[in-house]
Amino acid sequence: MRIRRGRVALGAGALAAAMVLSACGNGDDSASDSDDSGGQTEETQAEETADEEAAAPDAIQVEIGANAVRGGKNEQTAAWIEDYIIPVCTEELAANGTNVEIVFNGRGIDDEDFKSQLALDVSSGGGPDLMNIDGIWVGEFAEAGYTAPLAELAPDATSWDGWDQIDPAVQANMSYKGERYGVPSGTDGRVLYYNKALFEEAGLPADWQPTSWEEVLEAGRTLQQALPDVTPIQINAGVAMGEATTMQGYLPLLAGAGARVYDEDNSTWNGDTEATRDVLGFYSTLFTEDLSNPDLQLLQDGRDRSFQEFAEGKIGILGEGDYFWRAVIEPTVGNFPMADRNDVVGYAKIPAKEAGAGLNGQDFVSMSGGGGYVLNPNSGNPGAAWELLACMNSKESTLALVGDVARITQRNDVNAEILSEDPMLSFVATEVLPVTAYRPGFAIYPQVSVAMQEASEEVVNGSSANDASASFGEAVADLAGPDAVTNN
Repeated sequence: MRIRRGRVALGAGALAAAMVLSACGNGDDSASDSDDSGGQTEETQAEETADEEAAAPDAIQVEIGANAVRGGKNEQTAAWIEDYIIPVCTEELAANGTNVEIVFNGRGIDDEDFKSQLALDVSSGGGPDLMNIDGIWVGEFAEAGYTAPLAELAPDATSWDGWDQIDPAVQANMSYKGERYGVPSGTDGRVLYYNKALFEEAGLPADWQPTSWEEVLEAGRTLQQALPDVTPIQINAGVAMGEATTMQGYLPLLAGAGARVYDEDNSTWNGDTEATRDVLGFYSTLFTEDLSNPDLQLLQDGRDRSFQEFAEGKIGILGEGDYFWRAVIEPTVGNFPMADRNDVVGYAKIPAKEAGAGLNGQDFVSMSGGGGYVLNPNSGNPGAAWELLACMNSKESTLALVGDVARITQRNDVNAEILSEDPMLSFVATEVLPVTAYRPGFAIYPQVSVAMQEASEEVVNGSSANDASASFGEAVADLAGPDAVTNN
């Protein structure tokens, strides 16, 4: 981070002096203008202006780095930074005594390329003061020294009143080993969607909320018997679904079995464990009892097909994120719009295997994603960088980022205000986010994710849960090393 002289202030001061001099020389009432200036000569005023400019504090340049650019990738974020954050936060920090020049370094490239560029810049002693990164990068950046805990870089961050508006579960997305490394910029949540019309035909309740995996399976069996042409349950599985299998299927189930894919306390990955066998056993039940359609898991366009079939009333229960509600089946602009969405589509929290069996002894679980901003340990003035980050995550700034499009933010007060007319998104914000979890931020996570997808596909193709779990444990041991994996 560089420190520059206040060029804008100098220009404004010179312009003000020119205006005063011009006013003093115009019109018949020039004597009156002279009196207003206190009888100062032009030379005296110029000297005082120069003295004021010389005494003005240097402007600290604070740079924001994000993979966002106007006319391209994440355009909304780029426009928000340039049109709102730079002018508003510059003024706010100045009012608090911090004179800053905010610079935006936006890119519009592949996420992995952006990540590599940040790592290269920071490792060579440079990089932007604030870095916008995905939550799954936090652990990797922390381990590499590319960022550090907020409390270490900017002690004032610990007393920020904004933390009270961000659920601890959401804060975890930008945390590592119990310490905050940044502030999340928004998030999402996973739920079980269900078709109320199909439920009514099958004699199931319209206000369905299962409290165990067995209750989910029982609802599927009821649908199967009453409506043989309907796929009872769609929980993503297999490699073709990619990360959608991991986030919408495998990881919520693993959380419901009380385990994380990576245990930060023990620094070990979950391998061939009872929890893994529980997850794969649930999948096995779906396919051995014909409660789910294996073709949807194996076809390259299977996820889109599942969206279409749900919209057409051909799937009873579907595990997905809030994206499905606000983008896929949205009545007017959705990819597979449902004109009667608000009346026909129900949603429920994902239950743990049984009451109290989920992560942290929870009855219900979810998974979330999202990114945020962390501080660069190379920053020459991390205090000013933190002040800017706090300004970027104020209620007013968050509202400005959201604009007219309802979506779940990191702040409870903003969610309460903008989601009041969308009961589903309000449900996620108030009921789901407090029990959610996040993926681990390590470089090998994507490979571990593929191993989870492969294990679920083995079950889709007929392997037993025990055999698929054993294969998964071996795969993770090969990736992370045998000492970094729990197999039991």
